Amino acid sequence: MAPRPLDYECINENVKKVAYAVRGELYLRASELQKEGKKIIFTNVGNPQALGQRPLTFPRQVMALCQAPMLMDDPNVSILFPADVIARAKHYLAMTTGGLGAYSDSRGLPGIRKEVAEFIERRDGYPSDPDLIFLTDGASKGVMQILNTIIRDEKDGILVPVPQYPLYSAAISLFGGTLVPYYLDESANWGLDVGDLRKSVLEARYKGITVRAMVIINPGNPTGQCLSRDNIKELLEFCYAENLVLLADEVYQQNIYQDERPFVSAKKVLMDMGLPFSKELQLVSYHTVSKGYWGECGQRGGYFEMTNIPPKTVDEIYKVASISLSPNVPGQIFLGLMVNPPKPADISYQRFVAESKAILESLRRRAHLMTDGFNNCRNVICNFTEGAMYSFPQIKLPPKAIAAAKEAGKAPDVFYCLKLLEATGMSTVPGSGFGQKEGVFHLRTTILPPEEEMPEIMNVFKIFNDDFMAKYENYSWSRL
Repeated sequence: MAPRPLDYECINENVKKVAYAVRGELYLRASELQKEGKKIIFTNVGNPQALGQRPLTFPRQVMALCQAPMLMDDPNVSILFPADVIARAKHYLAMTTGGLGAYSDSRGLPGIRKEVAEFIERRDGYPSDPDLIFLTDGASKGVMQILNTIIRDEKDGILVPVPQYPLYSAAISLFGGTLVPYYLDESANWGLDVGDLRKSVLEARYKGITVRAMVIINPGNPTGQCLSRDNIKELLEFCYAENLVLLADEVYQQNIYQDERPFVSAKKVLMDMGLPFSKELQLVSYHTVSKGYWGECGQRGGYFEMTNIPPKTVDEIYKVASISLSPNVPGQIFLGLMVNPPKPADISYQRFVAESKAILESLRRRAHLMTDGFNNCRNVICNFTEGAMYSFPQIKLPPKAIAAAKEAGKAPDVFYCLKLLEATGMSTVPGSGFGQKEGVFHLRTTILPPEEEMPEIMNVFKIFNDDFMAKYENYSWSRL
């Protein structure tokens, strides 16, 4: 019998090349152990509500009324829901034609795109055009849409930070492009050097690769660093000189755990630079409801804003977006609520602020607890999580552990993380899933477990790690 179209040997080779470590071997093994009855702490993915973060009350109340508008006909509705919640639900329902069960414009509801534009203008101090904002099913869909537009063939390269979020390596492989790595410096708190960027571009050109775009993740995933304004300015100047479009992944802009480097958007820095940069450099920026103190990962609400992208290209992006008909409407409304939260005069304001502040303050404490916990372990060193939701400690594996991993047919950090999973139930992601320098090993874990459980989690990790190190080899290691 001849091979059939969906037999493995006949499918798209780009699909086979795709790897996504966040839901890879460790996650699958953790799922198996969970089915067997073992308690698993899924710290492999930034999924706040799965780890106990409570939803904010105001957006959930508004969504309840949007999903079930008949509740507003109940004479007791004003007892169950504050007046500003009822008003906001009516506001969003008025934007739809047929309610949440109907398609919207392929770019998203015009009224919500206008609210996103107003949010960006308040944040950055510069106008934003709603027609250059596309609402998407989470930021990931927007990233994939733009990469698909940029990549023409395997000779097109995308500069991606290493360690990187594997969405980028997976999408670049899927669309047939080439990932061009630029390495972040762990010893300099995961900083980056423009000289290294130039070197990466030159090496790619030597191989016949045309570098067409650069990705920044700010705050960083998995590394947790926050870029300074001066650093962003350097990157924009580099992109201008090299004729690159900058893809600014800014989904963690609400997740800041220190005061020295507040979040500054790439667009604000670009506009502050003035001509010729502000009118010529191409920029696409991303945000989502999945992160921050919202944590609404399952709602799949996101957007991207385009700056200095020609109208004909925007039309082509709109055409491709139309193939999917529309982003999900509930996710769009969550996005509207994120960019247009309760105002000081609103009934729900005080509760909203209190809930949001409590989540952020707890995350800040958890960032310290986890960093300090890792740094108290043998042969482990960890930079402080300045932002985002992750800790990315370096694990100095003894030679005997590396040899044991090789014998087991595993990468050394995969071997370590599997042992950690089996012993403790902690489901992490090996650093190799994000990229790392040869001979250096890491793991990524979220800082999202409940704060009251964090000391015990770090104690369990320390016991495992110290036993692991003692088993494979006793030796000293000088810290960076």
